[in-house]
Amino acid sequence: MNIAVVGLSHKTAPVEVREKLSIPEPQTEGAIAHLLSYPHIDEVAILSTCNRLEIYIVSSEITYGIQEVTQFLAEHSKLPIISLRQHLFTLMHSDAVTHVMRVAAGLDSLVLGEGQILAQVKNTHKLGQQFNGIKTTLNRLFKQAITAGKRVRTETSIGTGAVSISSAAVELAQIKVENLAPYRIAILGAGKMSRLLVQHLISKGATRIAIVNRSRERAEELAKQFSEVPIKIHLLPEMISVVSHSDIVFTSTSSTEPILDRAKLEMVLDPNHSLMLFDISVPRNVDADVNDLPNVQAFNVDDLKAVVAQNYESRRKMAQEAEKILDEEVADFDVWWRSLETVSTISSLRNKVENIREQELQKALSRLGSEFGEKHQEVIEALTRGIVNKILHDPMVQLRSQQDVEARRNCMRTLQMLFNLDAEEQFS
Repeated sequence: MNIAVVGLSHKTAPVEVREKLSIPEPQTEGAIAHLLSYPHIDEVAILSTCNRLEIYIVSSEITYGIQEVTQFLAEHSKLPIISLRQHLFTLMHSDAVTHVMRVAAGLDSLVLGEGQILAQVKNTHKLGQQFNGIKTTLNRLFKQAITAGKRVRTETSIGTGAVSISSAAVELAQIKVENLAPYRIAILGAGKMSRLLVQHLISKGATRIAIVNRSRERAEELAKQFSEVPIKIHLLPEMISVVSHSDIVFTSTSSTEPILDRAKLEMVLDPNHSLMLFDISVPRNVDADVNDLPNVQAFNVDDLKAVVAQNYESRRKMAQEAEKILDEEVADFDVWWRSLETVSTISSLRNKVENIREQELQKALSRLGSEFGEKHQEVIEALTRGIVNKILHDPMVQLRSQQDVEARRNCMRTLQMLFNLDAEEQFS
């Protein structure tokens, strides 16, 4: 079995391509089931965020498995494979392992060191288990990646002051207008990204904030967290009216289709009214055609790169510290991964010795006769099991602990020869 990851990110594809590949959480179960239906995919996990889509697989025929993932992505996105392939990256074996560690640690993010990605990796692990895509190998890999992400955040300062996508969007808005206080600001959506938007807007001096959301309860719950500023609450039917009376609008909803476009805005906007739209959703909430309107400027997640670049250098040295931690976690996973090839030999050895134990125990019990009490039989059963476990313990520990590949294989060959395991059925 081998590991691979096929995907694309802000580094390899523009937002208009990423949004076609996005797999919203409600579609995850179906996507995992579809991928598992391919003949060469044994395990699968899907990491889908605004800046990346990555599909991790375990396969005994990794080349065919990668082809099947690529075929799935082409069907899902409705893009021809030939045009899709230029945006995809593929990593195998140790490169795939290192990559997921770096992702969980925030080292592969648009915003170096951002914290939200770790929660997204945890959610990928949870959904993968829930929908039976993650089994032994990916379970271990994602647990190790989550551990790596936590260690980087606790043992380095890379997350200190690290901007998120939300704060980068607020920073870009501040660059455009300097002082946010007099501007009427609307936020469409009331999820985690919107909470971060409110937090950063207030810290930058914004005082006139409105939230538009499908559910009043969720919007009010968000507003209560920031009682220092009077936040107005509006429901979705009021969205266009609120936007038309705003100067700056941030969009962060889970909609898979644009909720604002030229047709909707030109009906309500005063031609002399300037409006800035900051769309941090993928798929995009704002259609690109709004830029055709006079006095309307629209920005998406790809426009945040200049802001992020200003903050990058200060965290680059911290990232080097983080890489050392990741090297340790990759090495730990590698030891476990390589030890898997010992499973067959260990299982065969245990199986053979257990068969001998059971046969000899039955012979002994038959000689003792029926008058031999059941309680005594349990004691002898436990005794023989204990002896077997103690005899096997050291050989198994030594075999698993051999980090040198050739030394481990020599040990396996020796065990197979000494115990005549070649003739035994191999168990995996």
